[in-house]
Amino acid sequence: MLIISHDVFNERSGTVIALAITSRAQKVGLPLALELESARLPKPSWVKISQVRLLSNTRLGKRLGRASAEEMQQVIEGLFELVA
Repeated sequence: MLIISHDVFNERSGTVIALAITSRAQKVGLPLALELESARLPKPSWVKISQVRLLSNTRLGKRLGRASAEEMQQVIEGLFELVA
């Protein structure tokens, strides 16, 4: 999961807003999926921008990687394209 919510929200609400990540190559591009190249994940990975989840903090495991600021900006822009 790619956590997109702010740390303050995560701490105060006990939940996170997250997007699904898959290791299967995606045929679609923005705004539906974005390859995470800089996250240093164990496998090539794509974030599925259209699959938004609200999860309890207790369901989170350890952090495996971190998306770059540029990738996060692309994810947010993809979300805006889906809802605007």
